[in-house]
Amino acid sequence: MSFASYLLRRIGGLLLVLLVTSFLVFGLLYLAPGSPLAFILGPRGGSAAQIAAVTAQYHLNDPFVVRYIAWLGDVLHGDLGRSIVYRQPVADLLASRAGTTTALVALAAVIIAVVGIIAGTIAALRGGWVDQVVSTLSAIGLSTPVFVIGVALISLFAVGLGWFPTFGVGSGGLDTLWHLFLPAVALSVASAAYLARITRAAVNEESVREHVQTATVRGLAKGVIVRRHVLRNALIPITTVLGLTIATLIAGAVVVENVFALDGLGSLLVKAILQRDFAVVQAVVLVLVVAFVVVNAIVDVLYTFIDPRITLGSKR
Repeated sequence: MSFASYLLRRIGGLLLVLLVTSFLVFGLLYLAPGSPLAFILGPRGGSAAQIAAVTAQYHLNDPFVVRYIAWLGDVLHGDLGRSIVYRQPVADLLASRAGTTTALVALAAVIIAVVGIIAGTIAALRGGWVDQVVSTLSAIGLSTPVFVIGVALISLFAVGLGWFPTFGVGSGGLDTLWHLFLPAVALSVASAAYLARITRAAVNEESVREHVQTATVRGLAKGVIVRRHVLRNALIPITTVLGLTIATLIAGAVVVENVFALDGLGSLLVKAILQRDFAVVQAVVLVLVVAFVVVNAIVDVLYTFIDPRITLGSKR
């Protein structure tokens, strides 16, 4: 399959996923208890004239299908709607917060890749007590909730030792990286532990292959064997897990952003759900879905660079 055909196929799948997801989210929001009027007019409500004006302004009395089709048409024209609570375009809300979430996810992805691959490779090659330590730490990392890790990091490194700030994103550049380091670590612990396990298993499996044994018998240096014959062949499952992990980090950032008081897409999503801000919830969820599909498409393309025998769109 050519790259152009593969790209068109992926775009078609993305549009279908977005359509189904948007419909489901719209339906689930309408099934949730409560009314957006309570957040617009306050707990005491308003006069009949105010209620009528707000209802007409946000089309709250229109049937679900009518509102959904109208929203879909606006999205196709680049209009994500207007927030009921913040009284401003949803696109502006997302643009002002996307940078924080993007930086957090990117830093967490780097930590996951570096720590997970190095720890798993060392555990597989060294064995013995090193393997036991890595396996034990991986089990602890996988079984500990993200918010517990976040609170522990704040208590130890921010409050106790004073090495890191407790909240906020800093003023930009290195200061932002310094503010986001603890949140990124909290976000990456479980995923790095899982990637370490996958890397360990993949390296162990490749180490006993015939071509690796042949290279060893021929007297090739151990470093060359590990780089060219073990790690490269083990990169397929590692890349798959890493891609899926990165794609789900945005959803995992919801908890971390609330623990560390970060003004990102995750905290915006939580507030929008609690306040029944339909347009914001819909837009953030669509961003999550787009990110997931795009990252998986990139992973599929990377397969062809890792292993030339794999072709785009191949079922084998």
